[in-house]
Parts: sequence; structure tokens; C-alpha cells
Amino acid sequence: GGSVTRLIQFVSASAVALMLLPLSAGAAETFKFDPSKYSQEPTGCDRLASHPDDPFHVAPGLEKPQMDLPAAIAACEVAVARDPENPRLQYQLGRVYGYSGLGEKSGEHREAAVAADYPQALFVIGYLYLEGLNKAPQDVCRAAKLIHRSAQFGRIAGQLGYPMWVMDGRFKGCDTPQDKAEMLGFLDAAAAQSRDFYHQSLVKLLKQDLAAYKPAKR
Repeated sequence: GGSVTRLIQFVSASAVALMLLPLSAGAAETFKFDPSKYSQEPTGCDRLASHPDDPFHVAPGLEKPQMDLPAAIAACEVAVARDPENPRLQYQLGRVYGYSGLGEKSGEHREAAVAADYPQALFVIGYLYLEGLNKAPQDVCRAAKLIHRSAQFGRIAGQLGYPMWVMDGRFKGCDTPQDKAEMLGFLDAAAAQSRDFYHQSLVKLLKQDLAAYKPAKR
């Protein structure tokens, strides 16, 4: 579970040779989210509540300190009322409720986005369940399912986080796949979609961990 520490060591030291894993028949099953099924016209909700890391945002993203939360709630409530089938808007309304300490109000909107397989929601809501944050009950196996599915839908945070938490033992006993070849596929996909130095470095370290990882008997 020392990947973060080793990342710091990696940045300050010379790179070590990678131990590569052979791919097996258990290659990762992946899916593609189709945003064209929903309106891509930016709304007031998008302008006030988009997340900068959301791959499908349609307006520049804002971090929490930059947000006008009362205005964002009002705009997102209007946007969701007009377009309730749009999971991007549902996710964003859940986001601003959560940031405002109204986690109990965000639940139905989070779940609507998850039900539509919105990749950002799959990862974020999975993380909330993993840690028991923001009125979400801690449920590590539901977290595992959501984060695994976010990885299948190409969300880089899921592609990096799922193998990391499996190897840390966070998902021990859960019924999500914990196949080394699939997790290697997630890491390769993460490396292919981001040239960010820290992403690339973390992928290398997680691959080393994965090469040595011996799953516990389930």
C-alpha cells in the first residue's frame, strides 16, 4: 500500500526497470459513454458547476473554492427540471448539493447519473462510498463496483484507483473482478490517455506493484 510514497521516491530518483506482465485471456471489457444522446448545449449549471476533471464537461470546470454554490444550486435545479434525463446535469446538481453540506438532497441526482453510467459520477460516487463521505454510507463493495465500472468506461481516476485499492486490500472479499491482466489493461489505458508526468509515474509504480502482487484467496 505504499504507492504514493514510492511515487515521491520515483520522482527524485532514477527510474527502475519495469516488470511487464503478459496479457491473458482475461483482457478488460471496456465500454464507451455516448454523450451525444444528451444535450451538449452549455447551461448555467454547466458554467457554474462543471468539474474540471470530468471528461464530458461542456464548460470550463471549477474547483470548489471558485464556485458560487447558491447560484450553482439554483442554476442546476432549473437545468435538471428542464432536462432530467441528462446525467451530466444530474451529476452537477448532486455535486453542488454535496459541496453545500446537503448530501442527503444529492442522493437521487447522484444515483440518476450513476444509473446512466456517467463516467465521472461512477468514479466520484464510488469514492464517496469507499470513504463514507458526504452522507454516503461506507460500502466498500459498492464502491468497488462503481470504481471498476468507471475504469471500464475509461475514467482515468478509476483506471488508476481500482488497481491501487485492490492491491491495498480495500476491496478484499468483494465480488468485482480482481484479475491482474484486466488491471494491467486499465493501467495501460491510463498511460495511453494521459501524458501527464505524475500519471505516467504512478502507472509505472502501480505496474511494479502489480507484477509482485499475489491476490488473497477469495
